[in-house]
Amino acid sequence: MELKNPLLAVSDMARSLAFYETVLGLRVVLDFGANKTLAGGLCLQTLETWRAFIETDHVAFGGSAAELYFEEDDFDAFAGRLESLPIQYVHPVKEHPWGQRVVRFRDPDGHIIEVGENMTAVCRRFLDSGMTPEEAAARMDVPVDYVRERMG
Repeated sequence: MELKNPLLAVSDMARSLAFYETVLGLRVVLDFGANKTLAGGLCLQTLETWRAFIETDHVAFGGSAAELYFEEDDFDAFAGRLESLPIQYVHPVKEHPWGQRVVRFRDPDGHIIEVGENMTAVCRRFLDSGMTPEEAAARMDVPVDYVRERMG
């Protein structure tokens, strides 16, 4: 068994494609008409065909039980760029107890997107601030080998 792709039903394919390209830089790599696969493996399915697949007209958007998670190497630049876009935030940029900065927002259909600072960047930020690998590991609640592996 192998997980292949997450799939989201979308109410307006063109609007969703524009959102994922503009906000996350994801481009179509496979186009099957009613189904588009974006770079990284995310699939978008038209609402009409999704309803036919699952044999129901009842599809609920905007839930809070799941999210798509991405990591960004240059988190500061990404967060700054978001400020210029019409984003519906779940919450603004915040820092988790382990030190990773994240932001959550919704796509046009209400699916939650999380973009987090790359964990290697978190390690680098802590070490650049003067922390030792041991202090960074304690702050992140990870083994010190985790920090050392990310720093090469």
